[in-house]
Parts: sequence; structure tokens; C-alpha cells
Amino acid sequence: MSTPQTPYEAVLHAARDVTRLDCALDAEMLGAALLGSVYAIADEDRAGALREFVGGFLAATTRRRSATALIIRRIFAELVPDAEGAATVKPGASAPAWAGQLGRVRLTGCWAYGDVYGDQTSYLATFAYDDAELGGPEHAVVALVDHNIGIVKDIFVGGPGERILGQVRQMCDSDELTWLRREDPARLRGEVGRHLVVTDEIATLPDGGSLATDRALAGARLRLLPEPAGIPGARQPLDADQRDELLRAFLAAPEAARFGLHEIDGDDLASLHFCLSLLLDHAASFPDADPLRWSPAVAGLFLLDWVHRRAVLDIDDAAMLPRVLRAWAAYAARRRGLPPAAAAQTDEAIEEIVPEFARLYTTGERRSPATAAVAQLMADGIDPDDPQALESWLAANRERLGDES
Repeated sequence: MSTPQTPYEAVLHAARDVTRLDCALDAEMLGAALLGSVYAIADEDRAGALREFVGGFLAATTRRRSATALIIRRIFAELVPDAEGAATVKPGASAPAWAGQLGRVRLTGCWAYGDVYGDQTSYLATFAYDDAELGGPEHAVVALVDHNIGIVKDIFVGGPGERILGQVRQMCDSDELTWLRREDPARLRGEVGRHLVVTDEIATLPDGGSLATDRALAGARLRLLPEPAGIPGARQPLDADQRDELLRAFLAAPEAARFGLHEIDGDDLASLHFCLSLLLDHAASFPDADPLRWSPAVAGLFLLDWVHRRAVLDIDDAAMLPRVLRAWAAYAARRRGLPPAAAAQTDEAIEEIVPEFARLYTTGERRSPATAAVAQLMADGIDPDDPQALESWLAANRERLGDES
């Protein structure tokens, strides 16, 4: 066979054995995998890229009468029903027996599970075909939401559904730092859907998973769930009054006393409040801005990356910050009712990364250009609130600052 000349020809060539598949699930997974390359290479609006490609494919193959063309058109129309022309696609007379089962599934269960810290939540929904013999086995759609980056980090479609659910139950039963619960179908659709919107727009997809290959089929299954009554939203950052109330509660808490923060006064008091403001500012930078969500991973992001890029610390701030973070993380763990083992892991993680935090503070290698400029300004004894001194300093250092930006 000659080399395919267009992407549409390439799809038809790759799907040439589709009629030999045993069931509708195998066919839908093949169709999703074929569309996965379109999803993966799009640099923005990946969902729109799928709609555009499927619409173009349907238009380009409208006169094709081969069994492969007819059935792959039907599969694509089921996977991306909002593509132009999808609603008018009809099954061919020579379609395999399983063609009538494409998309003919019902929800059999919804669950959510994740770590107690709240770093990641996986949403699991199981589906069964109306005709299991022609449609295929009960299968599961699993979407992993990463709350630290605010995206769907991976999607997996596979089966049998009961086996996958059993593995999840076994994992959660054996680990006190994980949880599993039944989930409302509308909430599952809403939570996965809002994070997929963000995922569809990112420039580079996470490595190592099946997000691209399973995205279209997962999306088709999610559309079968009830729509949420309202658009779910992330937790918003605290306002000034809420921040003050939370800080007062913390400073009166036993965790603050345990780390000696209740005794701080004088010049050190300003450093303490500066460190606390950094913790709240860091929480506000997450898509879901919960100031009490701290974990080993979040602590690492804060001490080894965010604070160096976003803040200028003096030596007193740098010395105090890890202690304040340990107290705050312990306070947050108690407020959220986390197991003692979870609080201990976070505290141990903070202790372990303090030497690297100190090294990064000393070298300044992770400072952003703006932060580096402010640090140099302060090292030169310039008062940022003195406009004349600031302008003179900028004029004297403009060339060097330009080279660093």
C-alpha cells in the first residue's frame, strides 16, 4: 500500500483492521488512541483540536464506502459527538455486529479516592454495556486530578471494572494515608470536567500516562453522567479579615507554643508575621487556595522553589521560616483531622529539606530576575520607599539588570 498522503488517510490505514475487533469497547479504545495523537500535538485548545479533526475527517470521508471508513466514522462520531457532521453519521449495512453497542453504556458506580493531604484525588467511574457480549466487559474510567498543579494529570480507561475497583479498595485499606468513598456522579463530572478544561489548554502534557490516548473515550463517558447543578469552583484565597482571624487562631494554638512562636517579640515579631504572610500567599497561589493544605510535597514546593522566586528574605527571615512552617503544618494537620502519621511525615520532610533550603537561600540560584534585583537593592542599602534613591540605583544598574532578565 502506498504511503498515506493526508492525516485522514493515515487514520484509515491505521484503522484498517477495526472490523476484526471483538467488541465495541475494543473499537472505542482504538478510536480514542487514534485521536490521541491529535490531542497530544495540539499546543492549545486540545478539545477544540479533536472537534476540528473529527469534523474534517467526517467531511473528507463522506463518500467512502469501505467497511473501515464507515465504522471508524461511526466510532469518531460517538467519541466526539459535538464535532461538525457527527450527528448525521449513520451505521453502514456491513457494520460489525458490535457496532450497535458503540456508546451504549450505563453507569454502574462512582468513587473517589486519594491521599489524606489533598495533593491528588482520583475519580473512578464504572460502566457496563447494554449487551456485554457484543459491547465488552464492564470497564472503569479513572481520572487523576493533581491539586498542586490544578490539572488532570492522567486518565485511564480499562477493565474489568470490578478488578480495578478491587485493587483500589485493597490499596486504600492497607494505607491509612489514603481514603476511598462513593462519589456523586454529577460531582465527579464537574470536578473532572473543570480540571480537564485547564488540561486541554496546557502547552505540554504530563509524561508517562495514557492521558492523550484515553482522553476522547473518557470524555464520552463523562458526558453520560448528570451535569452538576452549578459550576464547581476552587476555593478562593482568604480576604484580609479571614487571614487575620486565621493567624490569630494559629498564634493562640498549642502548635505555635510548641515551637516557641508565642514568645517572639521585638524585631523578631516582624519576621514572624512576614513568614506567616508568605505561607498564606503561597496557599493563595494554588488553583484551590486552601491555607491548611500542607503535605511533604507542598512543603517542598514552598521551601525549595516558590519562596526563592517570590520573596526576598533577610537572614532572620531565613532562619525563622522553617520553624514557622513546621508549626503551621502541624496546626493545619490538626485542624483538618489528619492521622498523626501524616503530620509526622510532613514534619520530617520539612526537616530533611531545610539544608537544601539554606543552600538555595545562600546561592540565590532560584531567584527570579525581579527578586534578585530587589535583593541586590536591599544589599546595597537602598530604601525601596525612597523614590529618588530607587531611581538613582536603577539608573546605575540598568545595564546589569537588563543582562539578567
